[in-house]
Amino acid sequence: MAERARGVTAVLGPTNTGKTHYAIERLVAHPSGIIGLPLRLLAREVYAKVVERVGEDAVALITGEEKIKPANPRFWVATVEAMPLDLDVSFMAIDEVQLAADLERGHVFTDRILNRRGRDETLLLGSDTMRPILERLIPGIMVTTRPRLSQLTYAGARKITRLPPRSAAVAFSAEDVYAIAELIRRQRGGAAVVLGALSPRTRNAQVGLYQAGDVDFLVATDAIGMGLNLDVDHVSFAGVRKFDGFQFRHLNLAEMGQIAGRAGRYKRDGTFGVTGRVNELESEAAARIEAQDFPPVQVLQWRSSSIDTSSLEALQASLAAMPGEDGLTRAPAGEDIQTLEMAAREPEVRDMACDRSGVARLWDLAQLPDYRKIAPAHHADMILTLYRFMMREGCIPEDWIAAQIRTCERTDGDIDTLAARIAHIRTWTYVANRPDWLENPVSWQGATRETEDRLSDALHERLTQRFVDRRTSVLTRRLREKTVLDAEIDPDGQVTVEGQHIGRLDGFRFTPDDAADASQTKALRAAADRALAGEIERRAAALTESPADNFAFQPDLSLSWKGAIVARLIAGDDLLKPRIGLIADEQLTGATRDKVQERLERYVAMMVTTTLQPLFDMQQGAELPASVRGLAFRLVENLGILERAPIADEIKALEQDDRARLRKHGVRFGAFHIFVPALLKPGPRKLAAQLWALHDGGAAGVGPQEIEERLVPELVASGRTSVPREAALPDVVYALLGFKPVGKRVVRIDILERLGDTIRDAMSWRPLSGSPQPEGFVDGGTFRVAPNMTSLLGCGHEDMAEVLAALGFRKDRRAPPEPQTNEEAGKPETAETASEAGPIDAAPEGAPAETVATQSGTTPAQSGDSKADAETPAAGEEDNVSAAQADEAGASADAAGDDAGDGLIEVWRPGRRDGGRRERPRHGAPRGRKAKSSNGSKTAGAPAKQGKTGPRKGADKASQRKRQPDPDSPFAKLADLKRELEGGS
Repeated sequence: MAERARGVTAVLGPTNTGKTHYAIERLVAHPSGIIGLPLRLLAREVYAKVVERVGEDAVALITGEEKIKPANPRFWVATVEAMPLDLDVSFMAIDEVQLAADLERGHVFTDRILNRRGRDETLLLGSDTMRPILERLIPGIMVTTRPRLSQLTYAGARKITRLPPRSAAVAFSAEDVYAIAELIRRQRGGAAVVLGALSPRTRNAQVGLYQAGDVDFLVATDAIGMGLNLDVDHVSFAGVRKFDGFQFRHLNLAEMGQIAGRAGRYKRDGTFGVTGRVNELESEAAARIEAQDFPPVQVLQWRSSSIDTSSLEALQASLAAMPGEDGLTRAPAGEDIQTLEMAAREPEVRDMACDRSGVARLWDLAQLPDYRKIAPAHHADMILTLYRFMMREGCIPEDWIAAQIRTCERTDGDIDTLAARIAHIRTWTYVANRPDWLENPVSWQGATRETEDRLSDALHERLTQRFVDRRTSVLTRRLREKTVLDAEIDPDGQVTVEGQHIGRLDGFRFTPDDAADASQTKALRAAADRALAGEIERRAAALTESPADNFAFQPDLSLSWKGAIVARLIAGDDLLKPRIGLIADEQLTGATRDKVQERLERYVAMMVTTTLQPLFDMQQGAELPASVRGLAFRLVENLGILERAPIADEIKALEQDDRARLRKHGVRFGAFHIFVPALLKPGPRKLAAQLWALHDGGAAGVGPQEIEERLVPELVASGRTSVPREAALPDVVYALLGFKPVGKRVVRIDILERLGDTIRDAMSWRPLSGSPQPEGFVDGGTFRVAPNMTSLLGCGHEDMAEVLAALGFRKDRRAPPEPQTNEEAGKPETAETASEAGPIDAAPEGAPAETVATQSGTTPAQSGDSKADAETPAAGEEDNVSAAQADEAGASADAAGDDAGDGLIEVWRPGRRDGGRRERPRHGAPRGRKAKSSNGSKTAGAPAKQGKTGPRKGADKASQRKRQPDPDSPFAKLADLKRELEGGS
């Protein structure tokens, strides 16, 4: 014990006191030296620092699974278990000496503390809790203490999702670590994962993610408490129970202090707390952790270093020896002793372990770590297999070790699968690094290291894929740095920031990537706010200078600029003056936003005014007298189309000059409607209907998009003059689109007016007029459905009959008239005659007075409507009825006009305007006489007097003809046949 203290210094203190850094400085100050560290990961970190100071050729790295040994190293960095025991070096240091109290590994640290020394200097680094036991076991030891460089403060309990950035959450099972990491990924962008079961390369890669700032959170086991130098600001305990290799138990305060002490780096203060289902720490416990004031270590775990390999019994006895000093206790039997005991029960093993070399070999193999953690018996079986190889063949066969390595080479699978393969390959890596277990250990060291590296990289990739949202982590880090972000926008509007796709910029609105969840969306928007501010300003400046052809209305009355939606129309107080609603993010503000709004308002006003120019002209027509302004106002209010019947009296009261003024504004006075033909074109009609739908269409269940995408193509732009009526569509919508519902069909308004003109021609023609007889002419008081009528509507006879009935015409069947002589036909009607005549009465529910005049043959001057207007297609457009459709309609009309076999024909006559007004006289009847109905009887006055043998004198010839049987009728044929039969009998 007197020799133990020679040149030994204990450097004690809490975490973040710079003890490891001090040891490295002392190491390189000596000509040679070795430092023992608790973890392979930490050994790798220290090795890199020493290499940086003295060069790669002067430093060796020795761990159970890795050896980097140059030809003549001066300095050695090793794990405590793998420290070469035969080195004579000037300096030696043992880090984290408080682990000598650990039940599983403590005996190794105790052996190094008590029995290994540097020639000139030995440093024992660890916690203050080791001071009493070190002073007892090493009398005269020099002890120096180092204060913590930063303050540690208890921060209480927080939810996992509310942990501050640069936090480490500590749990004590792989399941808990994975669950916490997954939750942080969903809510905060991702976390690095550090587990004791990971390979050092994987752990290094995960720690590198955290250290580089790619993630702000680390989820780990208590492995982070063992000297890993991390930039952690807050440590949160997600569990306080662990399995120590023998039982589940609560962490003691010293262990919690060791882990919590990772918070705060150098002179930056740190905090610790609890999270998840862990209860708040008691105030006394929290205060002791803050002060790093813990109970001292009472005993160290010990195992005899004097191993007797003369026989199995002697080996077992030496391992079971008890310590002879106070402060030491025999360590519990570990995996190596358990494996030895199981092997010693095998007769074959006892036979082979019959001498010192056989026993030493068995003990050497029994110390192979159980990385796989399958079961103690399974591990013991593998040790026995290796022992048989080595005792029988001198080493492990290469073909056998090659087969074991091949089973581990696959890099597919999930996290658990890859972790299991890494555990297997670590076993063979350990085997390859033993100098006498394989015939060619150097080559196998390379093979196993290469396989382990591939698996470690694959595992790191899987961990990153599962627990790290790379996009969110990169953006979060760059946002935290407060630097200018590198943003790119492709022609389709896809936005990439710092190489990460974040979403799409349409016009002035950013839409985050659809695949992003709520937490990711927040980061994407934050990145977009910073990266796209300049781009939005640039776009706003370009829009304000853009010509009109860069803008366009969309089917839903949204407004696009260069294909991107930038605004939508909103119903205003005036149907023809919609408001503009910008579709833009908050970056578009102030004067820039006002300029964009103004430019869009000017475009919308220009488009509406240009497309519906006649309405605005009438609205602003100062030359229109008061008597006309009311009608003009109604036309504007109804978007250029008015039914004539409701305003018949108002139309009748108009002077010819008033009508002329309205015609100058493009107004046409039709038989059924007052309308503006120029507004019946598809463009104006579509916009007018869409504006109505925007303003009032909600009540009718019709929106602007349905009008453009369905109704306009089916009606206005189809070129069809009439279509079947859709019951679910309100009449007002048809009217807005320029169609009039009549019966089961809807007819284009201008076509309906042309139909009225055609019927008027057929009813008003006179033989002495000098013009050809029109189709459909019967006798001047009725008409027949002619092919030109059905082709005009593009429909068959049945549909035409429904249209005529809906327009107020009545259908009769009568004998065909005989050709009239000039005297019978009479002269053309004069204005006086026309003024007394009734209408064709093609005005259902009471046609307007002017309709009566025009339809009964009144001249254009008398009716106030020009003949040219009445026969001109709407807005100068030609009817687009196909030839096939027209032929079919004509054939249908011809077929319908054929006799039904009874000698009668189907004719149409105007319906009565009211129940008390008589029908107009037929053309050719003497004026002043009662008009006769279609069956030849008087429609008013006393019945006609007849003689005994025939009609009364003065009866018209048509009545006489009707009373004479038709010799070609079926009834006449039957009568002749009956007479013949009677005569024969």
